[in-house]
Amino acid sequence: MKLFDTPVVIRDGKPCFCEISDKESGYRKTMAFKIMDSHDNHKSDEIMHITFDSLTSHDITYVSIIQTARASGIEEFRMPYVLTNCHNSLCAVGGTINEDDHRFALSAAHKYGGIYVPANYAVIHSYNREMMTGCGRMILGSDSHTRYGALGTMGIGEGGGELAKQLVGKTYDVKYPEVVLVYLHGEVKNGVGPHDVALELVRNVYESGFVKNRVLEFAGPGINNLSQDFRNGIDVMTTETTCFSSIWETDEKTEEYYRIHKRENDYKKLNIEEGAYYDRYIDIDLSEIECMIALPMHPSYAVSINELKKDSYRYLKEAQDRANSQLKGSEKMDLLSKIDKGGNIHVDQAIIAGCSGGIYENICAAAQILKGRNIGNGSFRLSVYPDSLPVSLELIKKGVVNDLLESGAVYREAFCGPCFGAGDVPANNELSIRHTTRNFPNREGSKPNEGQLAMVALMDARSIAATAANGGILTAASDLDIELKTDTASFNSTIYENRVYNGYGKAEKDYELRFGPNIKDWPSIRRLSDDVLIKVVTHIDDPVTTTDELIPSGETSSYRSNPLRLAEYTLSRRDPDYVRKAREVYKLNENEPEFINALKNKKMISDNYTIGSAVYANKPGDGSAREQAASCQRVLGAVANFAKEYATKRYRSNCINWGILPFVVKDSEDYKEGNWILIRNIRDAIINDSKVEAYLLEEDDFKPLDMELGYLSLEEKAILLSGCLINYYKDEKGDR
Repeated sequence: MKLFDTPVVIRDGKPCFCEISDKESGYRKTMAFKIMDSHDNHKSDEIMHITFDSLTSHDITYVSIIQTARASGIEEFRMPYVLTNCHNSLCAVGGTINEDDHRFALSAAHKYGGIYVPANYAVIHSYNREMMTGCGRMILGSDSHTRYGALGTMGIGEGGGELAKQLVGKTYDVKYPEVVLVYLHGEVKNGVGPHDVALELVRNVYESGFVKNRVLEFAGPGINNLSQDFRNGIDVMTTETTCFSSIWETDEKTEEYYRIHKRENDYKKLNIEEGAYYDRYIDIDLSEIECMIALPMHPSYAVSINELKKDSYRYLKEAQDRANSQLKGSEKMDLLSKIDKGGNIHVDQAIIAGCSGGIYENICAAAQILKGRNIGNGSFRLSVYPDSLPVSLELIKKGVVNDLLESGAVYREAFCGPCFGAGDVPANNELSIRHTTRNFPNREGSKPNEGQLAMVALMDARSIAATAANGGILTAASDLDIELKTDTASFNSTIYENRVYNGYGKAEKDYELRFGPNIKDWPSIRRLSDDVLIKVVTHIDDPVTTTDELIPSGETSSYRSNPLRLAEYTLSRRDPDYVRKAREVYKLNENEPEFINALKNKKMISDNYTIGSAVYANKPGDGSAREQAASCQRVLGAVANFAKEYATKRYRSNCINWGILPFVVKDSEDYKEGNWILIRNIRDAIINDSKVEAYLLEEDDFKPLDMELGYLSLEEKAILLSGCLINYYKDEKGDR
């Protein structure tokens, strides 16, 4: 894989390092621009104002989105809105609250005209691949892995606020992103799967930010050597590169996918055009990709399995030290204990699941490897989760499930749980290998604060099956003498036709919403004052802070319909004392503290002020699109975040939509825990795009600070001034 930080132009169907006289014309020839331009309202030359073809959410996110839209006076969903039930479908945590959410969503689908997919029928992205994609379309989802580029659809994952905007008739506003050409050629080796290609890509681009907030445009002759399932498996993992979205050339294999799914009219050919201009270029020779493993605790910590086995002590020691430095707790990861005297690496658990792993071809390949073999009766175990019921039915019909069960694997339902710690949680100090999307700290469900710590490495389903066939000893699928064969799955739409409720265009306005005791409205949130006095209550100096650390997944996901109860878990795995500290700061607004008088006497603060908390982190927001990573801080009184940069656009957008000022700063030393920051005339600074006037309070001294908010659209400015998105909608209606 080669990265070129230089523009390329398509000449004779291939990337060329040559000059172009008209870059604007070259941009317009990319697939990405054509699709985004067709969804733009063209009211601005600088900003694209996009309306999506459809929306999608799952049962961790849809309640808050619908509640936000309700607060804005919505009467009907303006476009198809798919509500899947694949995250909290266990209905085993917190009593009735998960099923209460499902019941609420079904009633909302009736009332507002939505599409309701019952629990265990499909994981969110699989349903959208099967039923909602179309070449040239755009889909917005409240899940970071909203990626359908291999099917000719630009998918974008954002926080719930952006979906609420679409539901009430607003647009998705973004500067036209740069586009990176990903040129594929060659053919993958036997045993190499889509996760291997994806992990190699993530390894090469993540740390440098090579594709951050850019569109990946996949082209080249290598695409034709990949099945459609294989392409989908690579594409869904592009989220881990921190790219903005993705789009692929389409061909007869894509056309066949749409035909099989009885949606022939949703296909059209997409291809790179002569003269298209790309800001950067990635060259991938598929024949050079090896079977990979991403070591704890990030998909970018990838190495080939055979390279790891050659020097297992060095690689595992490095991963162990890095992880323990990241965890900063009393519990220590012990990866080295997984190496036996013969140098073999022993694995305790294996999972194939979700939108990346549970794909038909992945499970078929795993079953081919395991056929006639068994995983043994020791502590090692394997669970397989198909990504939808139609896929499951096909696997049953073709005997694939039989082969898996006979090998000792456990065959499960369509469920995203293992991806975020709500299913198949390993035992303490176990190593789990998973064909899922992420291996962030504690994302598998362990709780270091309670003495629990487990480890997850990411691998392709083929090498997971090879490891299972070897009794849990780490093995690359390419080392096996098995010629893996692929076939095309049929699709039985009857499963969905009989159970999925499709109410789009048929809103029943008098239908009563069904609430549960855990479903709560958003608490009132203050509007932005002229001056803001901020106490930094948490300082995180890790290179990157994930959304899982800002608000944990797993069992806490059941409380996403209850803003205040969920807020109790804010930063619980990173700073267990955060909630108490934030509340203490917020209470200072009730009775004017003495030091406010001192500031007023010095004419440093006006009567229109707010006291709030803030978190400093070097690079927050990697990972999930969950808006709760911002909203939980906000309902506890947070007014700002300080960061050197934001890991993703979607996290910064979440902060803005919840009224958290997303400051970018240079010197972290000024933002230590306990420091007080005074920001004056912030409303004027936002309105006029003027310099932020900020000071670090040091006894009787005021040290000027250099910070900025970065580019803000007119709507983003209005949202921040209103205090949050809900207040902004109320202001628009005149409810001030």
